[in-house]
Parts: sequence; C-alpha cells; structure tokens
Amino acid sequence: MTVTLSPRALMSLLVNGPKAVDVLETALAVGLLDALEPGPVRLDALANRFGVLPLRLYKFLDCVESLGFLMRDEPSDDIGATSYRAVPGLRDAVNAALGPGAIERDRDRYPWRQLQGRLADSLRGDVSIGDDGFAWPPKTAAQTAEFERSMALGLGPVMETVRRHASRLWSDRHRLLDVGGGDGTLAAHILDSAPALRADVYNLPAVAPLVEATRAACGHPDRLGFVGGDFFADPLPRGYDAISFVRVLHDWPNAVARQLLEQAYAALEPGGLLVICEEFRTPDRLAMQFFWSYFLIGVDSSVSRLREVEFYTKLLAEIGFGQVAVLPGGWELVTAYKPPLAGNGPLTTTL
Repeated sequence: MTVTLSPRALMSLLVNGPKAVDVLETALAVGLLDALEPGPVRLDALANRFGVLPLRLYKFLDCVESLGFLMRDEPSDDIGATSYRAVPGLRDAVNAALGPGAIERDRDRYPWRQLQGRLADSLRGDVSIGDDGFAWPPKTAAQTAEFERSMALGLGPVMETVRRHASRLWSDRHRLLDVGGGDGTLAAHILDSAPALRADVYNLPAVAPLVEATRAACGHPDRLGFVGGDFFADPLPRGYDAISFVRVLHDWPNAVARQLLEQAYAALEPGGLLVICEEFRTPDRLAMQFFWSYFLIGVDSSVSRLREVEFYTKLLAEIGFGQVAVLPGGWELVTAYKPPLAGNGPLTTTL
C-alpha cells in the first residue's frame, strides 16, 4: 500500500532530517536493516538479538516507520509481539546513501554551504559558486580528477542496465566511442561483457591520465583507448559502429543536445548504434538529484537539466535515427540505429 504524506507531515520529516539520518545510520550500523528486510520479525526477538530495551526499540522503529520504510503488525497490547518488515531494497538504499563510500557523502564535500541561508540572493544572481568551488567545465587537472571521480561513483545504475542488456547491445558491435566517458570506468565495465568490442573514451585531453590509470588497472587494457577532443570545437571522430552518451546531454541546453546527437548521426557508420543513458526525469530521479539541483543554483555555466525520456525518443526520430527503443533497468537506456541505407524511415518502440 502506498501512502502519500500531507504537506504538513512531510514538512515535519524535512525539518527533522538530520535525526532521520541518525536513525537510519544506526539501523544500518547495528544490523537492524539486515534483520528487518527479510521479516516479518517480532520486536521481542529483535530486542533479544541486538541486546536493546524493547520499549526503546519500539520508539526507534516508529521513527523508521514514519519515513515510510516499515510495515508493522501490532496484534495485542504486548509490544513484544509486534512484528515488522522493511520495504524491499531498504538496506541497499540506506547503504548507497549513508554507507562507506556513499554518493551522498561524496556530494557533501562540495561547497554547497556557500548558498545555505543565501538562496534568495543567489536566485537574484548576487551569490554564486566560484570557480574555486566548482568550475564547469573543470578548468584544472585537480578539478577534472575530482569531478570524474564523483561521476564514477554514481555509475552503479548505469552498469546494472548495461550488464542486463549486454548481449543485445554489443553482440554485433566492434568499436564503441563513449563520448564524455569520464575516467573510462564505464567503458571498462562494458568491455567485461563484450569480448569482441574495443572502446575509446572521447573527452578533453586533460582527462587522458585518468583513463590511462583505468586502462592500466582493467582486465583488458589492449581494448580500452582514449581520444582527446572537444565536441564544441571539433566533429566527433568517425569509424565507430556504436556511440554512447552517458550522463552527458543533461548538462547542456536543448539546442546543444540536438547538435551533439546530430554529430553522432554524422559520425556513426551506417547501421551504427547510439546509446543514451542518464537520469531521465521521474519523481524518484528528481528527488535523488536534489543535491545537484540545489548546488547548481549558483553555477550558471551548468544547465543540469533532467529531461523526460520522451524528449530523446522524439529527438532521435526527428534527426533520422530508426529503431528507437527504451530498455528497462536501474536507469533506462535509449537506443537507436542509424539506418543502413538512406531513406529508411524511423521506427520508435518502447520496451
């Protein structure tokens, strides 16, 4: 059953957000989430297993339930008989947000506090995040390395979807160009399940040492390469039968996204595959993007525009791509093909 909180109830949770984080970090650290998710499990059994006081645990679990994360059955006045089950995926979600190496902890390193309490001034353009706090695009080797490291941390949902559809994507492909492919982490992951594929990362020349480090550490260094360039100054290199844009297009205005996809159409060989993956706009993705939406209020050079998946399916068809499809996964993949012969009409499908 899905319960929608009233605005007043939601405001209470938001104001008490640090306390909610404390509750969830504790539940993860002591192992409660491991016990709750497979449930149902009784309160008295939990209290005995973890050596805690039952009444205090009852109140603690009320905190977790208030966040929408627990299902509770309280059949009698005996609180020890109260049973609980966590919503599926809770432990993994808490670990991803609050565990060691969590993406939210990494985001907190950015200087967002420069805007805190000054948002009205920022909205008027009087307060901004300077280049020393966040330069977009990155301007120094240190800024480049820091940004690409952060981006690599968020690739989990992309990797899951690419792995799920590996045979469909790469079985008849030979050369992949990963445009804006960061430090090569994703390209190296793709090569793990595509033994006949070679992948080149296309990025600014400053990124080359990062890709080289990834290449040296991966299991197939002979198949991972780097091509330096600037897609604003140069056309995309040719000779590839697959081109990917992963977490790239949303950083730029609509006209630039169209221009880049038109470049990809021109660069691809006939019959070539195009892959787009990013946080296509849904209520869940918008919530998980909250940090960047907040932080980038003060960075005018970054658009950071989450778009609905339909923006891309429509745009690809307009450009001339055919067999446009949306492949399901943690983050969906939009795939399309350059027609093998001129005049083939576009076909759009959603799976």
